[in-house]
Amino acid sequence: MNIQASLLNEFSQGPVDQELVFEGVATDTRKDCTNKLFVPIVGEVFDGHRFIDRAIANGATGTLWEKSKPFPEDLKDRIHVYMVDDTTIGLQNLAMQVLKQQKPYVIGVTGSNGKTTVKDMLEAVLSPKYKTYKTQGNLNNHWGLPMTVLAMPEETEVLILEMGMSGAGEISLLSKIANPDVAIITNIGESHLEQLGSRENIAKAKMEIFEGLKADGLLVIDGDEPLLSGIEINKVSCGYAETNDLQIERVEKKEKGYAFTLKSETDSFEIHLLGKHNIKNAVYSIASARKLGMSEQEIRTGLSSLRLTGMRLEQHRLLSGALIINDAYNASPTSMKAALETLAELEGFDKKIAVLGDMYELGCNEEALHRDIGSSIRKPISEVVTVGDKGKWIYDGLTEDEAQVVPAVSFVNKEDAASYLAGKLDDRTVVLLKASRGLGLETILKALGN
Repeated sequence: MNIQASLLNEFSQGPVDQELVFEGVATDTRKDCTNKLFVPIVGEVFDGHRFIDRAIANGATGTLWEKSKPFPEDLKDRIHVYMVDDTTIGLQNLAMQVLKQQKPYVIGVTGSNGKTTVKDMLEAVLSPKYKTYKTQGNLNNHWGLPMTVLAMPEETEVLILEMGMSGAGEISLLSKIANPDVAIITNIGESHLEQLGSRENIAKAKMEIFEGLKADGLLVIDGDEPLLSGIEINKVSCGYAETNDLQIERVEKKEKGYAFTLKSETDSFEIHLLGKHNIKNAVYSIASARKLGMSEQEIRTGLSSLRLTGMRLEQHRLLSGALIINDAYNASPTSMKAALETLAELEGFDKKIAVLGDMYELGCNEEALHRDIGSSIRKPISEVVTVGDKGKWIYDGLTEDEAQVVPAVSFVNKEDAASYLAGKLDDRTVVLLKASRGLGLETILKALGN
């Protein structure tokens, strides 16, 4: 996206060349900065101001600059400099100015689990009719979200922004930057218990998303979650309970996914995805698309064409014929139980092996939450393989349950787990990989030959 220098008038200090245009924004001087505005980010252990000479060498023609830091005298004539109090806030302010200028329809998505899946669903449903742009990768924080805004093509009609957090106040900031037309809260899980202490506090932090919602905007929520009840703004609740505005009914398992209907409606929707929990994710997308005025047939066609971001219930067939379900992008107790439910309901397999590893950011109850996973596992899952120090607690919770009949083994490292699995794979075997991102459990898939 081209960035007009005149947009800096609102928050920079000093003269601005009204005619100057930058061909985007750069924060990393290791990448091409040609004709871009360089924003030197300051973090706890790094300071982008140190790399201004490299930014200029790589083609940057403008830079935000914190006024408390002296600008190198020998570089003053080589780049346009815009003084600000804080470059991160400057980046955020620039994103807000671009949104005011471009006026895309904005959909914000937050929640403990399912953010990326819903983001992908929204793109699948909306992109055949609208020019869409979505958060790339995990650029969903106070730096990533404004960079997403500043990277969107100028012709973007619908901007889909994922909003992540680690603590209170962060979603509020992102929502106020984005000023969404639709805000979605997918669910309330246990991620970030370490920082926030309770699910109640997590719910409060997620509900910050409506603080920046437009006056005529719509909030879409998980209506089966009691912690999200009592919100008195324009909203649509989605779920299985009768109290929901969009109540899910008549769920039918299909070969590649599910068909379902919504209460008082006759025509069904279909998704080609594993995991029953993805039905509710689809309903969030339906509610959002209806708000945008899409027809029911357009919505159905979009949902049926969905392709997810990597490592989310990805299916891989090995040469042995075994099916590997790679769901190792991230994990919380809620998403791990959902993945285990998905594994249990798969048909056509004699062996269903769950490979489970560490879950992070669960706070002081992390051991109990891991053990609870183990104690909840039942047939038709045929075996559990745990990996990692925290994963060992899952093994403990399973093996210490006297009523438990599912066998389990535990390994400290992934290599030993992969070697163990290699001798168990055939065309009647399905293996689930699930753990927090930091464990890198997907390397087991590579070790097994894919």
